[in-house]
Amino acid sequence: MSTVKVALHGDAILTSPQFNKGTAFTEQERRDFGLTGRLPWRINSLEEQCARAYDQLQSRETDIRKNSFLQSLKDQNWVLYYALISSHLQELTPIIYTPTEAEAIANYSHLFRRSEGLYITYPEEDSMEESFLEQTRGRNIDLIVCSDAEAILGIGDQGVGGIGISSAKSAIYTLIGGIDPSKAIAVTIDVGTDNKGLLEDPLYVGWPNRRVRGEDYDRFVDKFVQLVRKYFPHSLLHFEDFGVTNAYTLLERYRTTHAVFNDDIQGTGAVTLSCVMAAIGVTKTKLIDQRIIVYGAGSAGLGIAKQLRDAMVTADGISTEEANTKFWLVDKHGLITHSLPDVREQLKEFAKDIDGFAEQEVGLLDVVKQIKPTVLIGCSTHAGGFTEDVIKSMAENCDRPIILPLSNPSKLVEVHPHDANEWTNGKALLATGSPFPPAKMPSGKDYVIAECNNALIYPGLGFGAMLSQSRAVSDTMIIAGAQRLASLSPALKDPDDALLPDFGDAPKVNFEVAVAVAERAIEEGVAGVDWKKEEVREKAKAKLWEPVYPNYEFDAAGEKGVHAGYKI
Repeated sequence: MSTVKVALHGDAILTSPQFNKGTAFTEQERRDFGLTGRLPWRINSLEEQCARAYDQLQSRETDIRKNSFLQSLKDQNWVLYYALISSHLQELTPIIYTPTEAEAIANYSHLFRRSEGLYITYPEEDSMEESFLEQTRGRNIDLIVCSDAEAILGIGDQGVGGIGISSAKSAIYTLIGGIDPSKAIAVTIDVGTDNKGLLEDPLYVGWPNRRVRGEDYDRFVDKFVQLVRKYFPHSLLHFEDFGVTNAYTLLERYRTTHAVFNDDIQGTGAVTLSCVMAAIGVTKTKLIDQRIIVYGAGSAGLGIAKQLRDAMVTADGISTEEANTKFWLVDKHGLITHSLPDVREQLKEFAKDIDGFAEQEVGLLDVVKQIKPTVLIGCSTHAGGFTEDVIKSMAENCDRPIILPLSNPSKLVEVHPHDANEWTNGKALLATGSPFPPAKMPSGKDYVIAECNNALIYPGLGFGAMLSQSRAVSDTMIIAGAQRLASLSPALKDPDDALLPDFGDAPKVNFEVAVAVAERAIEEGVAGVDWKKEEVREKAKAKLWEPVYPNYEFDAAGEKGVHAGYKI
């Protein structure tokens, strides 16, 4: 067990979530830190504390109350919080992240108890640098997760409540990616809100003004990004739940000058790419052989299309223009065509000519019948959008159709996977965005529905970039991570098994993803470390943070403490 020096004493250490051990302080530590009399006599192990905390959690009857309990625990004791969730990962991740966190964010101002990150607020632009430094001074920051909260978890504009998604995403990086929480910071960029309910709510704690847009928005966000680049040049800047236009604009603006990452675009695209790669491993085909329909042309749909397209270019050596011909994007208005008015700039490279279709407005079923897809991906939030006719039409022309209804939450899924399994007579290769129970194959065997969850890959992508201190997160680094995830698919050993590993294995899976990403960064010459590829795995192991209590020594000289949890 490691030993670290800590300068806090008495109530100061008990109220520090970074250093507090609660009833786990040893007898010697209680004497040294002035805690005798401040704690009950019994000394508990971390395992005993987890058991007690889990019992307390179970007494909360609703998921939102469980979310509130876990947030309170996080405010008290980081190690206990992460140890508890790690021991019940599949059960508790939906409580601290999607879908429950969406409800917590929607009610943020009414649930508010204490701050949980850095609030960058538009009318305080002149003091932005001062606020930034106050929160980060003396800290070695590897990860900054920020959101302007315009497009939160399917519930839209949530204003200052966006700090909740930044905080939750950061916690997932620690739980699944092994990132030291003391080296991460959650940020909300409060540029107002267009949510009428929030603007009219007297308890709303954010800046109660309509959203700032255009040049003023760009200037404000750029000032923040430049502070990140100035003070933490080797950090990863993670953009989360920005509106679709700003999401793409910011990613393109900064991706060559800093290590930036957008999970809604790149993470969703990467895990879907892994899923498709695993599926074509079953069908013994290539990416270039696929005809792919993406239903839903928002940031997720476009991100998926671009990620799959870029992988085709890399893996099969074809041009971007040729790869674009393999995709058909469909939204609520139908097929994205050149003849449609107001097609977003980012969609134009995938737009099709109307030639070959009988009607001017071409719906999903028309496209399926015409192009005979091998892959059907849903990210539309249109519940039931993949009708029985759509699924059966696809199966008529494809031996093992790859069907990925990815919309969250489960009530918004394009097709229930059990229905898709039945309508294809068990031929479909399936994955969903939310967890579903297994489906029955015609043989009576259970078919495990893979959960195409971003958390299977984005913590590893981020950890790999941080580990290698990469100057950018390149497309090929992301593809390397996706390929590594796909190689771990259970379906490659049994074609009727899940396309992706079980979420319970997410920490191990993301470690492998991180190693692949860092190795690729070194190969490409964008890493900021002077390592050989062969050293990456051991370097990654040494960097992993784990929720364990070290021994503490009181630092009477006032030396700065080291964060609990490091394996030293």
